[in-house]
Amino acid sequence: MRERFQELNNPLGVHPINWSNDDFRDLGGDTPLETCFQQMHAAGYAGTEVGNKYPQDPDTLRTLMISHQLRLIGGWHSTYLADKEYAEEERRFLDYLNFLKAMDASVVILAECSNAIHGDESRPLKFGPEMIELSEEQWRRVYEGLDRLSELADSEGLPAVYHHHMGTAVQSESALDALMANTRKLNLLFDTGHLAFAGIDPTTILERYIDRIAHVHLKNIRPNVVERVKEEGLSFGHAVRAGVYTVPGDEAEGEPGVDYPPLLDRLAERGYKGWYVVEAEQDPEKANPQEYALKARNYLRETTGL
Repeated sequence: MRERFQELNNPLGVHPINWSNDDFRDLGGDTPLETCFQQMHAAGYAGTEVGNKYPQDPDTLRTLMISHQLRLIGGWHSTYLADKEYAEEERRFLDYLNFLKAMDASVVILAECSNAIHGDESRPLKFGPEMIELSEEQWRRVYEGLDRLSELADSEGLPAVYHHHMGTAVQSESALDALMANTRKLNLLFDTGHLAFAGIDPTTILERYIDRIAHVHLKNIRPNVVERVKEEGLSFGHAVRAGVYTVPGDEAEGEPGVDYPPLLDRLAERGYKGWYVVEAEQDPEKANPQEYALKARNYLRETTGL
């Protein structure tokens, strides 16, 4: 596997949510952006995605990132295609796409957030085939809208990737399969942690959609916390605060979570050339972000040679 990775020379990034959470702003809210960038670079990462503290002016952000030898990989864009007019959604998307283009980003990340509950800590997560209810007409609008936005992104040289996510319309395996079956232009963001948390075998999704994977998030889970979330009916926010996520290579509690070597080996075998982004939404007061970023970096270096 190491030889394959060294030949492909995949870039390795880390997500700012490890330092400062986008959904729950009190987690890492006091951490200065420059501290995040300094620690990302010190841990050995080449790039990062958009976070809530980033300057919205490309020139300002570019100067700051260059000073820390970091590239902007891409960023999340919430869509509301089920509920809003497509023209409005397209305008919002193009504004964001122009920002990413100005930053020479590699991908734009889409997630349908109509009726989503992941940001509401009063709403318990649901598990099973139907997480978020949308009508047949709403789903049609989502599928068609995502393909149209993906085509726009392709025309600008940025692949659009879909982020399946806990507490959103595309959480379950059946919803993910339907999304892939009803879109043609849309690529997939392969997020190991969200798959495992939802009870989906990452290996199955990797094999099923490997030709459409254009971005990868390396996020691990703590299985004991997943079970607690189900037993106690916790929200996504409470799950994050309880430590449901961690980084690849963290097996301190004796629970391996996601089995990474076979997944990484398969991606390398297939010739995946995109970014790998380490991500773990944790409470930085409980899990030092730099320590965990370095732990993941060392694990990936030992496993893949990256």
